[in-house]
Amino acid sequence: SGRQIFQPLHTLRAAEKELLPGFHQFEWQPALKNVSTSFNVGIINGLSGWTSSLDDSPADTITRRFRYDVALVAALKDVEEDIMEGLRESGMEDSACTSGFSVMIKECCDGMGDVSEKHGGGPVVPEKAVRFSFTIMSVSVQAEDEMEEVTVFREPKPNSELSCKPLCLMFVDESDHETLTAVLGPIVAERNAMKESRLILSMGGMLRSFRFHFRGTGYDEKMVRDMEGLEASGSTYVCTLCDSSRPEAAQNMVLHSITRNHDENLERYEIWRTNPFSESADELRDRVKGVSAKPFMEMHPTLDALHCDIGNATEFYKIFQDEIGEVFKKVNPSREERRSWRAALDKQLRKNIKLKPVMRMNGNYARKLMTLEAVEVVCELVPSEERREALRELMRLYLQMKPVWRATCPAKECPDQLCRYSFNSQRFADLLSSTFKYRYNGKITNYLHKTLAHVPEIIERDGSIGAWASEGNESANKLF
Repeated sequence: SGRQIFQPLHTLRAAEKELLPGFHQFEWQPALKNVSTSFNVGIINGLSGWTSSLDDSPADTITRRFRYDVALVAALKDVEEDIMEGLRESGMEDSACTSGFSVMIKECCDGMGDVSEKHGGGPVVPEKAVRFSFTIMSVSVQAEDEMEEVTVFREPKPNSELSCKPLCLMFVDESDHETLTAVLGPIVAERNAMKESRLILSMGGMLRSFRFHFRGTGYDEKMVRDMEGLEASGSTYVCTLCDSSRPEAAQNMVLHSITRNHDENLERYEIWRTNPFSESADELRDRVKGVSAKPFMEMHPTLDALHCDIGNATEFYKIFQDEIGEVFKKVNPSREERRSWRAALDKQLRKNIKLKPVMRMNGNYARKLMTLEAVEVVCELVPSEERREALRELMRLYLQMKPVWRATCPAKECPDQLCRYSFNSQRFADLLSSTFKYRYNGKITNYLHKTLAHVPEIIERDGSIGAWASEGNESANKLF
């Protein structure tokens, strides 16, 4: 008909603009501190104007990100239909629920190794990258007259790369604390501003108000320690959840409770900085339990299920090696002896369960190694029958425990193992401190300590460990 249907953007009505991807009108009440009120911002330079202070590489190539609130709005609009469906199902009168929504956000952040250009002459950037992303875990609503909160949306696959929305990509080495904090600084500021405010956004054709709760759980131990001001993971202070020292944790493997949190870490850093009691370095360090840098970002102390798997598999691999060489009889074997046991173990695993030796333990290797089948294969190399039985028992207990911190919802998926967890972990600890005490004499690995001591408590508090893990972010790293 020769009539022009497509109008230029500025003449479209608000209703039509809503249909455009990434274009959603929203506002904050009260307005966010230090954040612009415009809502149609796309990808921005993540340095937010800090260009002059970073001189190693061209500053405008370091990082790109979304503004946090804009990204959250886009993610909420992605699940709009599910939220409306949830409201209908729970019999909440759609028009009655315009306020009282609260949104639970999981945050993940992880460093990536070699991301160098394979062939290309782009700008000089560090060969490492860091990704920061978030997942909408659940949306619940509290109606005006109701006491209970009703969950109207829960992310069915919290560890899929599809539900894990990237917020910020940066060419930074995660160990470079200064640059990392410079880049994440604006994100932390925006997140803090959003905690104090409510989002007003149209959902299902009506304006509704949302509050956000952030839980930083998708971090590996290295990142948690870096951002919460704790010493690195080889420290005597073995745990990011409690104050236990390594010898204590090896002595008492099971009975610990979670004590650390962001505010306490900040207080301890102040003590470390000012040393009010004029103590010596050692006394001071013991008083602050290894908090010796300023905590930068609030994290929700939990256990990272993926790295927990990997850490424990590494530990079992070493136990297998030691058992093949009957270390419990010897004093200290030479490197050559150890090497030969390792070769025998690798060869056996490769021949019988097709497990190729890997440089660094990864998730897939860990999953295959931690099976009864793998133990049987290893037992063929272990000379004495009673040691074999001990190894089998150790693995049986471990396999009883593992689903509890892997399951998205342990109370539904493995209620029996959940009930027996404390009992199993106690048995496991007894085995380690008797039969395998040559390995646990005053030392224990960080993840093994957490597996034995903290799992039931975290689950009681958060309902799940697996759902809050960092896998979604890890698998999205591969896509990136």
